[in-house]
Amino acid sequence: MSPDGKSLAVIQPTAGRGAVLSVVAMDGSTGLKPILRSSGNPERLQYCRWSTNTRLVCGLYVIDQIGTSFYGFTRLFSLNSDGSDQKLLSARANQYSLGIALGGGGVIDWLGEKGDGSALMQRYVLPEMTTGHLTAQTSEGLAVERVDTRTLERTMVEQPRGGVAGYITDGRGVVRIMARRPTTTLGQSKDRYDFLYRRKGSREWLPLTTVTVSGGRAKGFEPEAVDPDLDVVYGLDSSGGRIGVYSIALDGSMTKKLVFERPDADVDQLVQVGRQSRVVGASWVTDKRETAMFDPPLKSFATSLSKALPGAPLASFVDASADEQKLVMFAGADTDPGRFYLFDRASKKLAEILPIRPQLASVKLASVKPISFPAADGTMVPGYLTLPPGSDGKGLPAIVLPHGGPWARDEWNFDWLPQFFANRGYAVLQPNYRGSTGYGDSWFQQNGFRSWKTAVGDIDDGGRWLVKQGIADPAKMAIVGWSYGGYAALQSGAVDPTLFKAIVAVAPVTDFEMLREEWKGDSSPASLDQTFGTRVTAEEGSPARHADRFAAPVLLFHGDRDQNVSIRESQLMASRLRGAGKPVQFVEYKGLDHQLDDDAARTDLLDKTDVFLRTTMKM
Repeated sequence: MSPDGKSLAVIQPTAGRGAVLSVVAMDGSTGLKPILRSSGNPERLQYCRWSTNTRLVCGLYVIDQIGTSFYGFTRLFSLNSDGSDQKLLSARANQYSLGIALGGGGVIDWLGEKGDGSALMQRYVLPEMTTGHLTAQTSEGLAVERVDTRTLERTMVEQPRGGVAGYITDGRGVVRIMARRPTTTLGQSKDRYDFLYRRKGSREWLPLTTVTVSGGRAKGFEPEAVDPDLDVVYGLDSSGGRIGVYSIALDGSMTKKLVFERPDADVDQLVQVGRQSRVVGASWVTDKRETAMFDPPLKSFATSLSKALPGAPLASFVDASADEQKLVMFAGADTDPGRFYLFDRASKKLAEILPIRPQLASVKLASVKPISFPAADGTMVPGYLTLPPGSDGKGLPAIVLPHGGPWARDEWNFDWLPQFFANRGYAVLQPNYRGSTGYGDSWFQQNGFRSWKTAVGDIDDGGRWLVKQGIADPAKMAIVGWSYGGYAALQSGAVDPTLFKAIVAVAPVTDFEMLREEWKGDSSPASLDQTFGTRVTAEEGSPARHADRFAAPVLLFHGDRDQNVSIRESQLMASRLRGAGKPVQFVEYKGLDHQLDDDAARTDLLDKTDVFLRTTMKM
């Protein structure tokens, strides 16, 4: 939303992997007016924000090849709201630059209500050759600049510093927090972040807190947002194994206070609103996502909203005008992909802007039910069950669909993948196995890699529960997963070869040591040990090393430009299965990364998966 609340910028997907940026007047005087198109090949339009009432800043993501390797680049550019005067906002390299900046920088402060077209950007500064070049840049590291998004005039606010991972401002143009990440002598990142802060009016950096990241779970107070009026920084921290919201005073006293926590779940998000990203609440998930508002007027508004939209209980802030009198909201549910709304606080009127997936308006979607099932050791494992619309829930073809991550979790909402399978007649179980986030330290275990036996055991027990409950036909039960979920699907085929009759893995991890090798350039050996464990763990837990155990046919999908999990992992798995005489199909998508974010590719994936499952399980 523009600072004055009169215009809205909307990004919508187009055919293939493209997108179109449109602007619409909020008074209804004009409809969606396209001002920019991106093909998605290779540049992908990711987001846009307003720097003034008539100018936008947008981010692009590009995957390009350098030598034999693929790299992801980000770049920022600005343009007028009619699409004119496009300018590259990311700093340009030159012939003297010693290296390539993959990141094009990011806006960390829109300078409150000023709306003069300037913003604070952090970016990585590269050193330059000094030979024959008297004005060469010799410093290297993350810097902060004040950039005019119209003229590109730049002023350095924070000089480049090596080892700095990020900055946080107070939302009014003052940098208050700095994060450092120590590195080894080989330049690999260690498993901790050191945060420093400044008192008001001071340029001196003082120690604030240290956060260690062990196997994917952070320990310690992690700053996220500064409140300049209260002079505190808000962040997430754990106590008693649960994550809550805390504040630390930035006046030098370092007074730490608990702001909000839940006894039954990790608080995983701060709720922020407006151009200053003002903290107004916190969010967490039990069976469904819930929100507690700290701001009294917005708390009252949230209560009224839930009454006004009883069929769409999942509501969140998207954006706001500079004075926060106009709010853009999103609301959805399990059977509603969601839609955007405009709320005018002055008139107290709520109006729909547009739906997310209008093509599904006439499609009957499947309801999602929170459930729990017993693992082999008696532990109750939470998850979600989606049954085909109109089904009696008995004797169905079924799919166990473990989530990726593994440091993630499934939530109650609209999810296109289980909805597709339910539409095709499958019961779908999404288990939040041990190793998932959101349930505290004890549930996280040592993460889904080191604790793979527990995680995969829970997932397999979910399949056994479906059979025991009479929901699944045991002869027609499959497992499907993406990323770590793909790993779990494959590893289940090695652990209990006859449980699932078909296995589908999208962009899967197949060998721990191979993934470790992919990550070793950025992470220290100690950090990698915390994530993947020992070589014994890799030997036992890598499905590519046990292809001879598989009984169920396997279908693999992977994009050749995957930056998360190399396509070599699927190539290895396919090769090992073929070598062991096991049935396997491998589909490679050219020019796509981990998300396969292309409508043709995803349609192809769904069609091939459906045919594979029906053929394999003789449906």
